[in-house]
Parts: sequence; C-alpha cells; structure tokens
Amino acid sequence: MNFFPNVNLEVQKTKLVFKASDRIESNYSPQIPSPMKKITLMICLLMLSAGVNAQQEKGIIGYNNWLDNWTEFKPHKVDYGEANQILAGNISVNTKLMKKNVYILQGNVYVTNNAVLTIEPGTLIIGDFESKGTLVITKGAQIIANGLETDPIVFTSNRSVKKAGDWGGVVILGDAPINKFGNVGSYNLDLDPSLTVYGGNNVAANSGILKFVRIEFAGKKVKGADTFNGLTIAGVGNKTVLENIMVSYSGGDSFAFYGGDVNVSQLVSYKSINDDFKFTQGIQCRLFNSLAVRSSYLSSNKDGSRCMEVKSYEKKNDTDFTKKLTLVAASNVTMLNDSENIKADIQAGLVKEAVYVGESATLELKRSVVSGFSPAVLLDSKTEINPANLKKIKFEEMYFNQCNGNVTAEYNTTTNAELENWYGNSLFFNVSSQNDNKDTFVDIFNARRPDFRLQLGKTTASNDK
Repeated sequence: MNFFPNVNLEVQKTKLVFKASDRIESNYSPQIPSPMKKITLMICLLMLSAGVNAQQEKGIIGYNNWLDNWTEFKPHKVDYGEANQILAGNISVNTKLMKKNVYILQGNVYVTNNAVLTIEPGTLIIGDFESKGTLVITKGAQIIANGLETDPIVFTSNRSVKKAGDWGGVVILGDAPINKFGNVGSYNLDLDPSLTVYGGNNVAANSGILKFVRIEFAGKKVKGADTFNGLTIAGVGNKTVLENIMVSYSGGDSFAFYGGDVNVSQLVSYKSINDDFKFTQGIQCRLFNSLAVRSSYLSSNKDGSRCMEVKSYEKKNDTDFTKKLTLVAASNVTMLNDSENIKADIQAGLVKEAVYVGESATLELKRSVVSGFSPAVLLDSKTEINPANLKKIKFEEMYFNQCNGNVTAEYNTTTNAELENWYGNSLFFNVSSQNDNKDTFVDIFNARRPDFRLQLGKTTASNDK
C-alpha cells in the first residue's frame, strides 16, 4: 500500500563516511618566507577546520567538550557538606543567596509578590528528604541563578545515600500562553493551588535566568498524586534564559515544559526515571545542542518514559484547539542509551522508543543523533499517516544508530515500511548504522569527563543495513 500516491518514495542508497584521513594533520615548516604562503596556509587550515566541524555537526556540537567543568556524572560520590542556613515558607521580598552559605530547602518554598530570588555562582542548595523540599517561582516572580562554568549552582539531596526522587524539585511559573481553556493552568500536586497558577498572554514574559545550574536527585513521588520533575517550566516566556542546565537522577521527568514560549540550549538530562524532555499544553520551544542519556537498568522501560515526549495536550477535554498546539523545533540533540550491550537489552524488553510524537503536535528534529532504542521514534496511534501530517513531523539530517526501527507508528505495523521509506528518502539526508557506542562517540565511558560528541575519523553513518 502506498498512501503517498503523488510522491516518489524510492530510497537512494547513500553513505556518509568519515575517514582517518579527514583529521587535521600539520607537518609544515614554521619557516615560510613568503607572506602570501602564510595567507594561503591560513586559508587552507581554516577550510580544513570547517570540514571537521561539518563532520561533527550531528548531535551535540562544539570544538571543545562543553560538558567539562560544570557537570557532574557521579553526584552520589560528592560530599557536599552540611547546611548552615534554612530556606522555608514564602519569599516575598528580593532575596539573595550567598555562596558562603549552604542552604537546606525545607518543605514548599514559594517566591511570591513579584520578588526576585538571586543565587550567587557556586551556591549549594540541599533539598530536604523528610519535608520534600521544593522551590516554586510563582507567576510574576523571578529567579536569577546565573552560575559560572567553573562555579555552577547546585541543587541536590540531603540523604547520605542519594537516590532519584529524594526531594521535590524546581518549579518556574510564568504568564506566557498555554492552550488550556481560559489560558490558565495550575501545577498542583501537594502545592498551594493559589500560588501555582500559570499562563497568560505575555509571550515575552521573563521569569529570570537559569545558567550553569545542576539539579540532582529531585522528582519525589507525592502520595496519591503524581511525581515532581527535576525542573518544571510552565507558562514561561521567551525572555527567560535557560542554558547549561543539568538534571540528573530525577524520579520524574528531568525537564517538563507546560505551554509557554522558550529558547533553550545546552540542557543535559542524565539517567532520569521518566522523560528527559516533556513538551505539552501548546509549548513553542526552540531546543538546541542538548543531551539525554538513559540507562536500560535505571530509566523506566514502561510506556510513557522517553527521551523526548511531544504532545499538544494532556487532557483533550481541557484543551482550547483555537490556540497554538505544541511545536518543538530541535537541532543538534543527542539521545542515547549508554548500555554496553544494547541489542541484548532490546531483546530483553528493557528499551523502548526514544521519541514519542502525539496527535496534532509538531516536531522538527534536525542534525540529531538517536542511539540504542526500540524504535527511535514512535508516532501516536491517533495520528493519521498522510503527507499533511508528516509535514509537521520532520526528521532531517538525522543519525539513527543501533535502533530497532527508525520511525514507526503505534499499534500499526502495516504502515511502518512506508514510514521507513518516507523518512529514508535521500532528500532528508537521514542515515542509520549499527555501530557500538564506544565507536560512535568520543569517550562516553569516561567516568569523570565523558564526551558525547560524535567521534571523528571513522565510518559513523550508513543507511545500508
């Protein structure tokens, strides 16, 4: 069956090969008498450098490993010390947290009354396990957590043996548009409903800055309710700065976006139990140069737990379809399962899809890497597979590696061959491979300073299987 009668879906076999000879090697003599030769040499080196960057353009990018210095992949082993200050109750006036102190976050702490909470670089805030410490930036208030690459701001757990879900998390609420009726939502769980309202008409709302920030072991389960996320972004506008944020070992989602309009980059989700990136309620998001790392044995393998979940709504009856539906435009994202035996884990049922696209949602994913999933992408069963819908679900210049299927439809195996042909068309420049992770990425098993960029100098992609 061909449901694209006017489209030629003939797949041309293409290969993308990176060879050892592509590396920059310089054996020239430093004694070059002619200025013109120096200029020529500089131009050649710049062209070679541009060629290397082009080779590495899929997945997270950077001439240097931008994960160095501010991230922590072994937070269980860090001794953060004891708190000497308490954060509790409401913060209703401008307040500054100082690096010289260590703060314990007790219970639900709300920044209210349009106040600004400023956090110095290097400040440590410890979420309390017993009282489920949670920081909520209410609508109209701001957080200025502007850390440094060499001095990040850290939120972590106060338990001696730290685990995912030890404390609540960080919640930021704004007045940018959402697609629920009335343009208003409430992030309740066990929080004060009068202080957890979000949504409005201010696309350019500014909820502050989160930059060079780590959030560890958050996402506590609320009895009789849902699970907190590491970082919840609800109705937040595009003047808010969200860059270089790492959420690790979250008991819920790492990053959850409920409506709003945001630009985000250099986000890192590491070993989340649930979703790494969740998008819903009409969020308009531009995501760039970000990373999600999952584990077959730590991340949940149940339905609804993915690297990226893109939905236009959570409850259809609450959704105003006259408003914008979810749109995520993402590029240079790396999503991987770091197992050393991915094929065995897939066969054992420990691995599910990396990306889920819900009915009526738009996802444009480009120049990204998906490695070690089954399948790479799953489309909602309610999505009718036709050219109009597939124009809203774009995968271009992708590298699918060690995936049991690239793009498939939920509960509809009869369309999978057509989907593979559609996205395998050479016009999209998507390629696939079955390379081991250690041969695909620079150094992902380095315990201290892993490097998740694509490795140069080797064959890294081919759509021949």
